[in-house]
Order: sequence, then C-alpha cells, then structure tokens
Amino acid sequence: MLTERQLLILQTIIDNFIDTAHPIGSRALSKDESIQLSSATIRNVMADLEDMALLEKTHSSSGRIPSEKGYRYYVDHIITPKMKQKELNIIKHVMQNKMVDFEQIVQLSADLLSQLTNYTTVILGPNDMDATLKQVQLVKISDTTAVAILVTNTGHVEHKSFTVPSTISMSELEKLMNILNDRLQNVPLVQLPYTLQSEVYALMEKHIHNYEVMYDYIQSVLTYDDSTKIYVGGQSNILMQPEFKDVEKIYDFYTMLENEQLMIDLLSKQSEGIQASIGNENEHEAIKHFSLITSSYKLNDNQTGKIALIGPTRMEYRKVFSLMQALSDEISEIFYPHSNE
Repeated sequence: MLTERQLLILQTIIDNFIDTAHPIGSRALSKDESIQLSSATIRNVMADLEDMALLEKTHSSSGRIPSEKGYRYYVDHIITPKMKQKELNIIKHVMQNKMVDFEQIVQLSADLLSQLTNYTTVILGPNDMDATLKQVQLVKISDTTAVAILVTNTGHVEHKSFTVPSTISMSELEKLMNILNDRLQNVPLVQLPYTLQSEVYALMEKHIHNYEVMYDYIQSVLTYDDSTKIYVGGQSNILMQPEFKDVEKIYDFYTMLENEQLMIDLLSKQSEGIQASIGNENEHEAIKHFSLITSSYKLNDNQTGKIALIGPTRMEYRKVFSLMQALSDEISEIFYPHSNE
C-alpha cells in the first residue's frame, strides 16, 4: 500500500497528465496548493513512485508521466466515479425521447457517448438469434412489391421487401399477416424456418390462394443470419489525441475497428459490469497503446449487450466510468424497465 504522501503525489501527477498530456515535474507540483510539501520531499516521493514502476520518465531531463501500472493503481485504488449533473441530464433527456427502434437508440447512444468523452465508442448488440419474433407487418407498396416489417422482443426492427404474386390480393395478404402473427409470435428467430414448415405452411395451404409461391417468398423473408451487430460513434476522435500522431498506430486501430467480427469477438469476451483494460493488458496489438473500457446493458433476463469506449491510456477514467454506467442503466431501463432495481 502507498503512503498518504505517495497517494497524493501519484493522483496529482495522473490528474494533471490526463488534463495536459505533458510530463509533470517537482517544481510544478510544489506550486500546487493541495500539496503542502517541499520540492525536495516531492522529488523523493516521485523517485519512490518511479522505483515502484508507477511513474516513468519520458527522457532524462523531463518530469514524470504515469506508467500503465500507475494507471491501473489509479483505477483500482484511487478514483471514484464522478460525473457532472449536466452530463447526466443530457443522457436522460436524450434517452427519454421514447424511441422504440433498437438501432436508433443504440446508434444514438454510441454517438452521444463519443461526443461527451471525445473518444471512440463501440456498442455491441445482442445476437439476433437469441431474440424472439414479436410482430410481423406486411405492407403492400405496389402491385408487385410488399415490405415485411419484423419486430423482435429486443426492439430490433427490420424491413425486408419481397415480390407479391399478381394472384395475391390485399385481403389474402392480410390473412397471411394474421397467420404469421398468430403462429410466429414469441418464436425464437432460430426456430422460424421449422415453425414455418410445421405450422404456417398448412394454414397457408388452407387459406391463401397460390400459397406455394407465397410460401417461398415468406420463407426467404423470415430467414435470419446468425449475426451480432456493432454500432460505432466518434471514429475520428482518436485523431484529436496528441499521443496518436503516429500514423502506424492509427492505421492499425482503424483496421481493427473496420473488422466487425474481430470487434464482436473482443467485446463478447468482456465480463459484466465496468471493466478497464489499459495498454498492454489488451490482447490485440492494435490497441496496446489504448485503454478499453467496457460495460454491459440488459435487454431481458437472458440478453445483454456491451458498450465499449476506446481512448488513450491518458483517459478521464472518473468521468468515463460514470458516463458508461449511466448510459448502461438508461438503455437497460428503456428495454428492460426496473432491471436496475
């Protein structure tokens, strides 16, 4: 454990470095009103912290900067989440706009979090195949074309167009919609093909003219890929950080960000709650110079998604932890009311 003096100096150096991105020397610390210590004492404490690998020098004549170990100690033992009421109000106001489209809410959340932090946000949706079908609407938009609007229990809304045979009337399309909603409501997406074949086909044969052709179209419309979606906000925010002037670091980061499957695999491995991976704690080379902060949100008893924020190791951890917890709670409350009680 660190002494009171060591904790004070470490916290002050990290807080200052987060704000300025400049190394902190003993002279600057001695002018800090919160530190009532002599320059000599400050230098000795800084040397002790450097020996513990909590601080490091950028070059021989510079002040100190936090090491990754220093940031880890800061996150685990020093900070407590802190957020301005203004930021909390922004999240609540934006998220209480009563939107029902899952994609809308999650993409807005990604954009909002990136704007409030100036970092890059990645939000992982639940695997669609874990969801169930809530409702089907069939809307005829021309003599030969209709759109199927599919709504899942998670709020995911998908639009799929299909051809309507000329022999199918509007009344038969309505019959078909009633059949689908009666037989497919609350059916897991992964089981849709089986239920179509075992239950819907017989009813279509009985009630729908030219049912075989219509069945082929509906079967294609109600086929889902086993996929998880990601939503990204603030892709360019990393360019604003002074430590990322190295083109190679940025190239590797953006290459990773564009690889959806890699991002899905990375975020799927993260544990529930707020988690922080700092610098070399990250397994992927592309983010060895970054911090990855993740939290989770709930859609129901069985489904969760992940929120990730990627920024420099010189990250505003207090603010980030609070924002992510608040956003996770708001998303959970929209889709799964009272889940946080």
